[in-house]
Amino acid sequence: MFHKEMIDKHISVNPEIQHGKPCIKGGRIPVHVILEALATGMNLEQVKNEFSPITTEDINACMLYAAFLADEQELIVQPAA
Repeated sequence: MFHKEMIDKHISVNPEIQHGKPCIKGGRIPVHVILEALATGMNLEQVKNEFSPITTEDINACMLYAAFLADEQELIVQPAA
């Protein structure tokens, strides 16, 4: 799957949810919370259990989103429908 499509499938931004921070689509879990959990040592299974119902694909999209930001690429996330 093309990287941008993967991000759009799993991450959205809605000004009314979490103050417009990027979140896992369909919920209120911010991308930064997932990244912080991974960075502090949680593995994929632990993250999925802690933040159910997110999927491995959701987590991968969070990491891809962070990679785009780290590379300073402009990335516009589609507003939630």
